[in-house]
Amino acid sequence: MKKLLPPLFFTILLTNAVLAQKLITGVVRGEKGSPVPGATVSLKGSTNHAVADNKGEFSIRTYAPFPLTLAVTSIGFATREVQVTEENQNSLEVILIVDNRQLNEISVTARRRNEKIQSVPIAISVVRGNVVEDAGAFNVNRVKELIPTVQLYSSNPRNTTLNIRGLGSTFGLTNDGIDPGVGFYLDGVYYARPAATTLDFVDVEQIEVLRGPQGTLFGKNTTAGALNITTRKPSFSPGATAEVSYGNYGYIQAKASVTGAIASKLAGRVSFSGTQRDGTIYNVSSLKHVNDINNIGGRAQLLYTPSERVSITLIGDATQQRPEGYAQVVAGVVKTQRPAYRQFDNIIADLHYQLPSRNPFDRLIDHNTTWRSGNDLGGVSLNVDAKIGGGTLTSTTAWRYWHWDPSNDRDFTGLPVLTLSQATSRHQQWSQEVRYAGNFSSKLSGVIGIFVIGQNLKTDPYHVEESGSAQWRFSQNSTSELWKTPGLLEGYGIRTTSRLKTLSAAIFGQLDWAITERLHVLPGLRYNYDDKEVDFNRKTYGGLETTDPALLALKNVVYTDQVFNANTDNTNLSGQLTVSFKASDRVNTYATYSTNYKPVGLNLGGLPTSNGQPMLELAEIKPEYVQHFEVGIKTTPSASSVLNLAIYNTDIKDFQTQVQTAELGVNRGYLANAEKVRVRGAELDGNIRFDDHFSLFGAIAYTDGKYKSFKNAPVPLEETGGPSAFKDISGGRLPGISKWTASLGGEASTGGKFLGQGGRYFVALDGYYRSEFSSSPSPSPYLNVDGYVLLNGRFGFRAAKGVSLFIWGRNLLNKNYFEQLLVAAGNAGHYAAVLGDPRTYGVTLRYVFNPSN
Repeated sequence: MKKLLPPLFFTILLTNAVLAQKLITGVVRGEKGSPVPGATVSLKGSTNHAVADNKGEFSIRTYAPFPLTLAVTSIGFATREVQVTEENQNSLEVILIVDNRQLNEISVTARRRNEKIQSVPIAISVVRGNVVEDAGAFNVNRVKELIPTVQLYSSNPRNTTLNIRGLGSTFGLTNDGIDPGVGFYLDGVYYARPAATTLDFVDVEQIEVLRGPQGTLFGKNTTAGALNITTRKPSFSPGATAEVSYGNYGYIQAKASVTGAIASKLAGRVSFSGTQRDGTIYNVSSLKHVNDINNIGGRAQLLYTPSERVSITLIGDATQQRPEGYAQVVAGVVKTQRPAYRQFDNIIADLHYQLPSRNPFDRLIDHNTTWRSGNDLGGVSLNVDAKIGGGTLTSTTAWRYWHWDPSNDRDFTGLPVLTLSQATSRHQQWSQEVRYAGNFSSKLSGVIGIFVIGQNLKTDPYHVEESGSAQWRFSQNSTSELWKTPGLLEGYGIRTTSRLKTLSAAIFGQLDWAITERLHVLPGLRYNYDDKEVDFNRKTYGGLETTDPALLALKNVVYTDQVFNANTDNTNLSGQLTVSFKASDRVNTYATYSTNYKPVGLNLGGLPTSNGQPMLELAEIKPEYVQHFEVGIKTTPSASSVLNLAIYNTDIKDFQTQVQTAELGVNRGYLANAEKVRVRGAELDGNIRFDDHFSLFGAIAYTDGKYKSFKNAPVPLEETGGPSAFKDISGGRLPGISKWTASLGGEASTGGKFLGQGGRYFVALDGYYRSEFSSSPSPSPYLNVDGYVLLNGRFGFRAAKGVSLFIWGRNLLNKNYFEQLLVAAGNAGHYAAVLGDPRTYGVTLRYVFNPSN
């Protein structure tokens, strides 16, 4: 035994010599020499790490042999890797550079390749993923509060309008026969239905908002702009994020995402989101709160990289939403030009009824029909990127579905007027895009592509609208006693079966010719083909069974049968020309002229009648033709600031608009063409980081939208019953456009520790202002929404990995405001409001597992 001791002793000594523990010390500073407390210092290839103290100093012990590598990270700074040797192990000074990706170094894919945002000659704004994550309760509706030129109106997922600069989709209730003018893209896939904008965001990398026509860059024609959303891709390094949020009104949201390698060339990411919230409106009849949130969704991705030049991504997603939601409250009553007995207050007095409240902000309703908004969306896509020559060939194949199961109370009262209003629908789309983007020579680059999309939208099994026992009093248009016939209109309704099939195809491309290093000319062309076919069949049913011609005539005042078919195809050539001049390294200017068009529209909400017959000439409406001029200047006053200005003018011929009529059979309104429309405006936006601790952003937009010529528009609500059902509203303003909108926000932060980990304590505020706007296609002084200001905020601790905890609040001043005003079916004089949310607040706890850092 004694003979063994010396060898064992020397073995231990040798091991300790080879694996002697090393102490590495240093300090982490910012560019200006100030310490960066809370910075995380990690030893690459291990889980060993340390956190810098309030002086930025750190120490880390390791047995790893020299040389070794440290990764130094801190929120708001670019990650820095430092090599450690025996010579510098006790004298490290790590200088972190501010992460200017939050400013002028943001990379965007607007032109289908990665570029710096300040180099792109397009008016474009970006919302980064960290803003989405930290805001609390974030979806597309929140984007408009950060980017003032975005407008979103939603009385339910189907009836959602997404506009940019006041243009894109019809304002008010949606007509399925029209194409949206704002493209909504998620990971390269075009989402045809506006209901997609109600999705809860999860794993968002960034949201790009492109303003103005983009038909030469994107597959589907976009006459007003595009939202280009990218999510985080699967990673071959393991990682996971889990968060849970709690708030008032019973708000709870859970999100989770897991990523990592499955095989040497295969990685995956699985994400989940679930949201619930109690309602914000109280139904005094059912004794329940309504307008709740009940969403659940999932998303799975597989990334296969057979070589360094090829990547293949397969994505599948599904979302289910089951709220008892989207109820509207009566916001006011207008005296129309109908006789006194046809005024709303006299009607409800005769029926011995009173509204539960005349103040919409009491948030009280007594609706006797359940509000239901069953919304299912999902699909699958396959994206292939192959690097060929000096560019990338991309193929995106996708199939998506949308199922809609609603129930609405469109009379907005507790009376049995419209007892059913349900437009159950099923939609499927498939799309294929192939494009090549890259450099063709030393002076020529660009993108060229083809795009095809097919859509099939049908009723499931039919759309139904049915009257109740009180309908006779609202529809009564004479003093005839026959209107009082018992059961005349009770159970009387219409069932509509319709099918819309569309096929769109396009060849598009845009070149970037560098005449000199500073002067670029960018021409683009788009050739589009559109084919649309609709079958519409509406039949009446129910009510009093009678052969009396006089009673049948009264029933026909309310509803009539309608049958029509329409089939149209058309082609169009449009394009754009941009000249970009980089006056200096800090100033980039551009000027653009573009033409664009929106395809023929087909009415799917019923046609107005003339002498008892449907006006079949309105089944098809003309395409829109757009002429757009824009000049812009993008500046970088300093390395940590940007300031951009854009001025534009858009003229539209045969503007497609949704207009309201007093006929119940077209209570959703119908499509029509306004002869000429003009929208012009200016946008100023910028942001700045003052130092390592303070940042500020702001934007202001002036928008002026008018009907230059609309000579045959329906009259506004207050003129219903006058000598004419139509009116020349030329010179009137477009609905949904505030002349002034603005956003302003900022954040203050400092490094620190929380639960022993490094990160930053922060406090952030952002405000949104919009001036008043018209909420009626035909301007009305009674249907204007007052301007308002919203203030949102959050504060807490944020970490790149480990635990983050913060408190957030929206509408902190508890401002009462309308999102939208809607005329009730039949134009009896009352109108309803989509209410903005009251003050909401909550707390979010997030954990990020990311061992690679």
